[in-house]
Amino acid sequence: MGGDAPARASVWFVLHGYGQLAAQFVRYFSDLATPRRLIVAPEAMNRFYLAGVDGVPASERPVGATWMTREDRASEIADYVEYLDTLHGEITAGSGTAPPRVVVLGFSQGAATATRWITHGRSRIDRLILWGGLIPPDTDLSRGPAALRDVPVTIVVGERDHYISTAALADEAARLDAARIPVELIKFDGKHAISRAVLLRLVGFDGNSDGI
Repeated sequence: MGGDAPARASVWFVLHGYGQLAAQFVRYFSDLATPRRLIVAPEAMNRFYLAGVDGVPASERPVGATWMTREDRASEIADYVEYLDTLHGEITAGSGTAPPRVVVLGFSQGAATATRWITHGRSRIDRLILWGGLIPPDTDLSRGPAALRDVPVTIVVGERDHYISTAALADEAARLDAARIPVELIKFDGKHAISRAVLLRLVGFDGNSDGI
């Protein structure tokens, strides 16, 4: 999706959640794709069956992917950070004097993945959107805005998201405030899911503009 690299105004890297596949996840972003906005949906390198072996033939078991598990955790994080850095480099190469604006959106487990990529990787990022997920508790915020490499952060949460309680959201706000990291919070009437209407608001989409 998108036009030639020199003409791109923006590139969105959208990171799926636990148990999802990129080909399914990217469909939520079809309304965002324009000739000047490229949507890139990387897939986590660890796939697994979503159903147990009992009663479901292997040919019929749904498949999902995960960015990491607790097993060999540090190595898995290092692997996906390098993977995303390499992909970013390939996508943005040859941009010339006007590199595209880079937006990273992580959903659910992808929010933690996106944060670790920003904090541990080398890629140039212009905006970080955490949807249905918060900054991982192991992230060192002691350097203030520089901890997230001075990237504007937006958190998007559904009012009925059963994974993020009001208390957890308040604790996150207090933690970020103490670290002097400004965050835009967007709440919408929904559950733990992507809302196309909110996505269009995020890009300032009006039917005639490429937005960001």
